[in-house]
Amino acid sequence: MKIRPLHDRLVIKRVAEETQTAGGLFIPDSAKEKPARGKVIAVGEGKRDKDGNRIAPDVKKGDEILFGKYAGTELKLEGEECIVLREEEVLAVLD
Repeated sequence: MKIRPLHDRLVIKRVAEETQTAGGLFIPDSAKEKPARGKVIAVGEGKRDKDGNRIAPDVKKGDEILFGKYAGTELKLEGEECIVLREEEVLAVLD
C-alpha cells in the first residue's frame, strides 16, 4: 500500500483484539468494540514550529500504539480498513 501522510499525521491499521475472555467465554462480533490499538504503517514528516523548522514525530513506522475511541478518520485502502490521525491523538506507544 502506498500512502504518504502529510505533516504530523499517521496511518494506522487496527490490531485484532482477543475474541475470548480470561474466563474462557467467547465474545460475539456484535458485542465487540473496535480496538483502540493499532500498528503504524506510515508516518508524515512532522509539523513545523513558528520559525519554520520541522519537528520530527515521536512515533515511527512499525510502532504499536493506543489511540482514542473516536480519534482520526477511517478509510479503506486497497480493501483494508485504516485510520488517519494526528500524532497528538496518540495516547501511548506500546513496547
